[in-house]
Amino acid sequence: MSFLETLQKNVMIPEKYKQMSREELENRVIEVKQQLGSRLFIPGHHYQKDEVIQFADATGDSLKLAQLSAENKEAEYIVFCGVHFMAETADILTSDHQKVLLPDMRAGCSMADMADIQQTERAWEKLQELFGDTILPLTYINSTAAIKAFVGENGGATVTSSNAETMVKWALGIKERILFLPDQHLGRNTAADLGIGLDEMAIWNPISNALEYEGDVSNIRVILWKGHCSVHENFTVQNVADTRVQYPDMKIIVHPECRREVVELADMAGSTSYIINAIEKAEPGSAWAIGTEMNLVNRIINDNPDKQIISLNPHMCPCLTMNRIDLPHLVWSLESLEETHNSIKVGPEITENAKLALDRMLKNS
Repeated sequence: MSFLETLQKNVMIPEKYKQMSREELENRVIEVKQQLGSRLFIPGHHYQKDEVIQFADATGDSLKLAQLSAENKEAEYIVFCGVHFMAETADILTSDHQKVLLPDMRAGCSMADMADIQQTERAWEKLQELFGDTILPLTYINSTAAIKAFVGENGGATVTSSNAETMVKWALGIKERILFLPDQHLGRNTAADLGIGLDEMAIWNPISNALEYEGDVSNIRVILWKGHCSVHENFTVQNVADTRVQYPDMKIIVHPECRREVVELADMAGSTSYIINAIEKAEPGSAWAIGTEMNLVNRIINDNPDKQIISLNPHMCPCLTMNRIDLPHLVWSLESLEETHNSIKVGPEITENAKLALDRMLKNS
């Protein structure tokens, strides 16, 4: 079932949970966790609010949390504090006896939603007509289960921001070209870092169902899906310039979901884990401007009081869809584990093909 189909069936949270005090909500979470013990596992993504992340049994990125969910065989209930595609990945990797729940079904991902299966199938048909059997599809882990399944069925693999370079190399060793879904910025930054010229990259526009490229299409090696992260795209060249003026000794570190021109001007770029580890290992007293989601930036600031840390964009907001997961929704989910309104279930055919894409990544990265 797609995110939109799930959303249409969404049951709204009962009003009583919205009326509870924070103390009462926290006590209820503690009670359920104590009652269920190892039968319950709560993974929390790095971008979650502190009010939620305090109860996470593990924190990390989407793939790591899905893998940890699968490893926790005793856990009958996986209450995934993240967004829809992350819970789907957890359901794909976990066993049949494990039930994956998302505290708020409205917690989607705008990037993942920029590539639906109908658009992708239409694009693939046109690209096959144009280039023949010379393209291997890759999809960022930040994509729907249906897109992962499409990629798996067509010989491709998933990628993460940590292993994207390795996987692009792998794919280009098999076929002449790649189709990179759904984040154009991660695809562009990865390809450019591998020495592929911007003139060898084209954009696929899913709205117009057309290739955007000027020149001889036979020169194209990378086809970038026209999608982006609504958070990371808001870091700009002007943010970098302002930071350089105001804090000339400050290092700038950004996520590769940022625009190419921002990544080029930054001192360092890498995955969420890369950013966290780089700052943890940095010298006391060092100064950093971080280009990533605001909840995480604030947590890094709190965890590193010996360093000067700011957001690269002083007006940046947290990820709005991720922030739909809050304490009331977490408690509601925990107190209705046996009901279906928060359950995430990926069908067997999509699961099988999506696993192919995930397994190829794990084998080759």
